Amino acid sequence: MMKTERLILRRWEESDAESLYEYAKDPDIGPIAGWPPHKNIEESKDVIRNALSGKEAYAICLKTDNRAIGAIELKLYGGRGNDLATGESECELGYWLGKPFWGQGIMPEAVREMLRHAFEDIGMTKVWCAFYEGNMKSKRVQEKVGFRYQWKSENVDVPLIHEKRTGHVSSITKDQWQWDRLYTAAAAVRNERRISDYVTCGEVSAAILSGSGRIYTGVCIDTCSTLGICAERNAIFNMITNGEQEIKKVIAIMPDGSSGAPCGACRELMVQLMPETYKSVEIMMDCKQERIMTLGELTPEWWI
Repeated sequence: MMKTERLILRRWEESDAESLYEYAKDPDIGPIAGWPPHKNIEESKDVIRNALSGKEAYAICLKTDNRAIGAIELKLYGGRGNDLATGESECELGYWLGKPFWGQGIMPEAVREMLRHAFEDIGMTKVWCAFYEGNMKSKRVQEKVGFRYQWKSENVDVPLIHEKRTGHVSSITKDQWQWDRLYTAAAAVRNERRISDYVTCGEVSAAILSGSGRIYTGVCIDTCSTLGICAERNAIFNMITNGEQEIKKVIAIMPDGSSGAPCGACRELMVQLMPETYKSVEIMMDCKQERIMTLGELTPEWWI
């Protein structure tokens, strides 16, 4: 079982058949995803026993009543219905949601938790996802949570409804997911403001991924003397304050939303903090182009 702010993701039970039928009988739900509407509660029970019995198949429920309102599943390599994953560390994501709950941000919330589960709990390195031509809601969910569009396939067989359609395929890697989380965390604390006549802060923000997988953030602080600090060093001190010292990834967000390289002082601190392993620290140079360099490439020689 997994929980988010509003949701519970739990295993399906036969007692969910009535709720499943209520939403899965809607002709606006199944056909656009490639399966026919359910005809009766008995069919819904059979779907729970067979189609929704996978190791990583979950009912989407609201915390308020724990009643199934949709489905979400990671189809593991070699499993039923997985046509995209090419290795045991890859999987395919599928989902649908009852129509009364559309437009409330529920599915992106569920998908974000499933991506966390895929990458952190079960060791996936890549998650695939697809949608059929015309399923704009599924397309928007994938875009919101960070999937990168890969390709279009014509004349894809949709066996459950005996049709051929155009399919669109997207994916996200664990590395991309981590960078997206870092960008979001850094952007959330960037808040340019004046503290006093002598101090401003928040023009630049930063986030670092520590060795434990935690994210630490910081903002720049500028003063009329030399007492200021860069956002990257602020984030590093936050990490150290919380008992950690290993850095995996670093991103700094500029006022225009772009990312950039750390200054010499920030690089020097990272080198001194991790003298034996600093060269492996990854720096996001250009988030739009996903251009990454290591600290070793930026600082090939150390003065000490």
